[in-house]
Amino acid sequence: MSELLAMCEAAGFTNAKTYIASGNVVFQSDLSEHPIKLALENALAAYAGKPVGVCVRTCEEMKQVLAANPFAHAPGNRVNTLFLDEAPPQDAITDARHLKGEEIILGVREIYVHYPDGMGGSKLVIPAANKGTMRNMNTVAKLTEMSAALS
Repeated sequence: MSELLAMCEAAGFTNAKTYIASGNVVFQSDLSEHPIKLALENALAAYAGKPVGVCVRTCEEMKQVLAANPFAHAPGNRVNTLFLDEAPPQDAITDARHLKGEEIILGVREIYVHYPDGMGGSKLVIPAANKGTMRNMNTVAKLTEMSAALS
């Protein structure tokens, strides 16, 4: 994660802070989403030697993702948000395979998934997940809190 902080600083982002060792970082920047995404993807590709996708959200967007959680009644570690760059495909739910009690709801640029028995034993396959990154709601809440603290 120290390398990720260094990449953010080199890109001119300020007050960068990481959260757990899974590529979560919050920072301040005057740039819009696309230039931020491009800068981070280029830096990560140079570091890793292969393309690495990045999803970017503002603090306000993170607040909206958290507020729109259709499974707010469930424990945060049983609800995941799949972050995408664009609106999820309308067939994302019907294309899902191996559902065994999981629930899927489409968001604005997210897919919400409730794993009532936990994610560990699930065989659920969501093809749209190949174009995004998933975080549980506990992580979404923490990242939202961290980004709000920068404002």
